[in-house]
Amino acid sequence: MGYETEPPAATAREPRGAGRRAHPVGARLPPLLPGVPAPASRGRAWAARGPTGSGSPVEAGARHRRLVADGVRELAVAFDPPTRRGHDSDAPQARGQVGGGGVAVDSLDDMRVLFGGVPLDRVSTYLAAGAPAAVLVLLLQLTAEEQGVAAERLCGAMGNDILGEYRDGGAIFPPGPSLRLVADTLAYSGSALPRWTAISVSGAPAAAAGASAAGEVAFMVANGAAYVRAAVAAGTPADVAASRLSFSFAARSTLVEEAAAVRAARRIWTGTATELPGSRPAAAPPLRRTRRRGAELRPAWVDACGGPDIVESMARDIESAARALLREIAEAGGAVAAIEGGFWRKEAVRSRPAGPGVGRSVDPAVAARQTERLAKLRAWRDGRRVTTGLDRLRTDAAGHGNVLHPMKEALAAGATVGEVCDALREVWGRHPSAGG
Repeated sequence: MGYETEPPAATAREPRGAGRRAHPVGARLPPLLPGVPAPASRGRAWAARGPTGSGSPVEAGARHRRLVADGVRELAVAFDPPTRRGHDSDAPQARGQVGGGGVAVDSLDDMRVLFGGVPLDRVSTYLAAGAPAAVLVLLLQLTAEEQGVAAERLCGAMGNDILGEYRDGGAIFPPGPSLRLVADTLAYSGSALPRWTAISVSGAPAAAAGASAAGEVAFMVANGAAYVRAAVAAGTPADVAASRLSFSFAARSTLVEEAAAVRAARRIWTGTATELPGSRPAAAPPLRRTRRRGAELRPAWVDACGGPDIVESMARDIESAARALLREIAEAGGAVAAIEGGFWRKEAVRSRPAGPGVGRSVDPAVAARQTERLAKLRAWRDGRRVTTGLDRLRTDAAGHGNVLHPMKEALAAGATVGEVCDALREVWGRHPSAGG
């Protein structure tokens, strides 16, 4: 699946014809009305229908260039398990997993290769990044800057649903520091990356583990609200933080259920967003979707007539059940406490393998190549600059500064993904699910 994200600002468009129940396909709609949301832009070239490669950056980068030459303007990148857990390819924790189910990215050099020849001012990128999303988007920004692309022209989104990572065994840091990193990422993207969606809250992991549509909606709304609250506590206005979020829904077994879940989530999120601390009801942004390319027309077909009775009836049922679950989550102490206490398992009753790439074949040659590249990087880089950047990162992590600024400095100097995450682990500790 490829991905696209609706733009941060949405403008309303009136339905054609007075008294018509249906809204035109592509209309910007208030959250309580049926209809089909407009695509992110018109006239855009087609998108890749799946993550654009696995293995080494060299292999995936070559595929990127072929796709762009064929007219692709939206790329989705999945990263291998070691990268998603903040480990370098030569770390003991990475053994047997390098390049499995995604691309191995250890440094700025790898990101340069991955996007070499890709015009980052004209191609939108989705990074299925997980817990170290902040590190990876900074590597992308540094790569764009080397191409002469200003940060404000970088467009895309990243999978950075850290509370979902706690459910699925992909968390790196304890909950408090993880929300701190989310808040810093929202603040940084709001000022430095205006066209970038900092967090894509995903319902797919909960749905894959067995959660109902109501459970998926409830956890997405609860997680999104937790991220905005963390950002507000760190000084970012609620409406600014909420505008940097998008929501990625799972593919449901029927078109009707999928359309109904989206409709219910829009209604619940609209009410939730206006009640967040520091929110301004008139400025509260509507729910935006990180849409699955190729699947978007499926719920659109169901919803195009303005809402058949069956869709609206199911949406009301999902909304009612999701609101009941949200009340239970609130009573449990909020999204973090509910997840850590195992509350979500009441909804997710089927087991699922944790982490990406499970069961995928792994080429040992990829690990050997990445180990060689890391050895050369460490031999050639300015070790003093790297040490200075990592020391500043530890200092800011222990204090109140936005950690993305020293993180970018360290990465630009040649620090690796693993070294940056290890520096944060030294200060913040590690979550038990991270292992090693």
